[in-house]
Amino acid sequence: MAVPLSNEIEALTKAFTGFGVDEKSLISTLGKWHAEHTKSFRKGTHFFIQDDRLFERWVDGHVEQLHREFLRIKSAVVLWTMHPWERDARLIKDALNDGPKSYNVVIEIGCTRSSEELLGARKAYHSIFERSIEEDVAFHVNTIERNLLALVSSYRYEGTRVHQETAKSEAKTLCTAIKNAGKKNPIADGEVVRILSTRSKLHLKAVFNHYKEISGNNIDEDLVAHSSLKDTVQCLSTPYAYFIRVLDAAMSPGVDENTKEGLTRVIVTRADVDMKVIKEEYHKQNKVTLTEKIELVTKGNFKDFLMILLARGG
Repeated sequence: MAVPLSNEIEALTKAFTGFGVDEKSLISTLGKWHAEHTKSFRKGTHFFIQDDRLFERWVDGHVEQLHREFLRIKSAVVLWTMHPWERDARLIKDALNDGPKSYNVVIEIGCTRSSEELLGARKAYHSIFERSIEEDVAFHVNTIERNLLALVSSYRYEGTRVHQETAKSEAKTLCTAIKNAGKKNPIADGEVVRILSTRSKLHLKAVFNHYKEISGNNIDEDLVAHSSLKDTVQCLSTPYAYFIRVLDAAMSPGVDENTKEGLTRVIVTRADVDMKVIKEEYHKQNKVTLTEKIELVTKGNFKDFLMILLARGG
């Protein structure tokens, strides 16, 4: 009886594993196999188990994983073709439905979009879901993070005016709140939320500079134990640092699906915004280019599509 070569089984296993699916390997291998080949594959890989009746069947978890990987290219294309307002509205809706593990997506959108973009996302949310983002935040979020998720309602001043004395005073407020975090979560402090959710990004840059003068550390260095607050500060001050963290987490082995989706989300939403900066900073931090890293961990049409989007950023 003919059996598939071990290198064919290995190639097929790799085609099924990771980000996306290697369609070329899949087609070239499976297209020439007969029933005895596929039977040997079922017996020789971890994708299948044998039940009490000695019947080889797919492991349910692998079926779900493959379903997601086949859909990954479709999801990326659909996100890319959406109007940015609709895209953000849908990303927020999904994040709220997913629960605390995805609240960073709401913070990300609330802090890295312009005032007009954020207003557009709120309008799109009304049209698509016939509810407001604020309603759904109040409904879904029962933790203290609800205070920070109000960032999606912000309409910041985007001019050049900065009052340095006010910035210095607000830096002291933030510093005091963060240093007293053991007694009171800074997110529970109304002044902290007010400063981060209403001040212009240029003003906040001055606030964070004064914070470093007072504390001796960058503000995000003092927020290691407060991930939501760290996400907020990085998205407002150095968004490329935040997006690099999301990308690194997404491409780490063994992470959950919500974390993995960060790869598609960042590449699609930042391709025409600040991808050039993200790529430059990624190279500095990791000593490998973002393109090289994504080529290493992705496969098939999904990889090809991400490469096209990455190239748009220069």
